[in-house]
Amino acid sequence: MSLSSASPAPPAPQAPPASPEPAARDRPEQSADVSARALTRLAEEAVLCAPGACGAAATAGVDGGPEGPAAVTHPDLSPLVAVQFEAGDGPIPAAVRTGEPVAADDLLAERRWPAFRAAALDAGLRSSTTLPFRHDELTVTVTVCGFRPGLMDARTHTLATLIGGLATRTLARDRAYERVLTEVDQLDTALRSRPVIDQACGILMHVLGCDADTAFQLLRRQSQRTNSRLADLAREVVRTKGRGMEAALARLLPGR
Repeated sequence: MSLSSASPAPPAPQAPPASPEPAARDRPEQSADVSARALTRLAEEAVLCAPGACGAAATAGVDGGPEGPAAVTHPDLSPLVAVQFEAGDGPIPAAVRTGEPVAADDLLAERRWPAFRAAALDAGLRSSTTLPFRHDELTVTVTVCGFRPGLMDARTHTLATLIGGLATRTLARDRAYERVLTEVDQLDTALRSRPVIDQACGILMHVLGCDADTAFQLLRRQSQRTNSRLADLAREVVRTKGRGMEAALARLLPGR
């Protein structure tokens, strides 16, 4: 196996998140808001600083969230990442849990993580070292693999730690920037949606004879009941002047 060309590993499957209300404009997102491209660069740098390495993998995840994106420097390393995510066991989960480096100096003699060990030996690997890096709620791991036992010496460990720490701080900063952009999008959507929501509330006040607070609560409850966005429901009320919705909305009035 020649571990040279870089390619992102597929992230673990996950359910799509619920749309916020008001919803932000569509923005491509990665789990943990960290791109596989950035992780691939980190993995490549880790290989360069470890003379005995034949390849590397990098992962990112957020506290309490699902497994985040992963990247590898060769496709043959993807199963090694996947088997750890699936089993919840291996050097990567162990490093994330403990916050400490996890080394397997000789996989032939290793008795931990049987699924990972089998996959690694099948790929021709004899050793691996996983380094965890944490910044705020973001945890990044770098796993360096070798064809021979005893991969990581003190100098290599120091270089990998410096590179991983710097990369993790950069990834955390980029993630925070993306979150700010999302919040700006949500605020912008809310501001643009507010006039039509106010118009819809005025129509409901006239049709149902209720006050402004009650009209807004009716809109919100009908939006939840029909699984539709508040702004979309408000536009429909304005378009129809409330006609055809009186009975459904009236049933939501307090005391009905």
